[in-house]
Amino acid sequence: MKKILIVDDQPEVRELVTITLKNENYKILEASEGKESINIIKKEKPDIILLDIMLPGEIDGFEVCRRIREDKEFKNIFIVMLSSQGSEEDIEKGKQFGADDYFVKPFSPLQLIKKVEDLLGS
Repeated sequence: MKKILIVDDQPEVRELVTITLKNENYKILEASEGKESINIIKKEKPDIILLDIMLPGEIDGFEVCRRIREDKEFKNIFIVMLSSQGSEEDIEKGKQFGADDYFVKPFSPLQLIKKVEDLLGS
């Protein structure tokens, strides 16, 4: 079973993404802030992380992405940024930190499903 970690401080966004991706082939994990997400990543080793940039606490989404990309144990995890920050600069920064893709909120649920299926080969 493939694991998907949704990292967003807004419960309604996590719920929307969970409902969008609900599938018997996926185990959905959730985190509301960066430090919590790092702990879940280390324990669960998700296949994909859907990662917001603006997170409460000391670790934002860019920092989560950077830390994951620096750890060789997690090099095969796909990271897709989901953010309301949609400037070209933000998108480029996300990719520089190692994101595989970047979706601007509000995003198309169908496009998100397609991206996840493409990345997971389902």
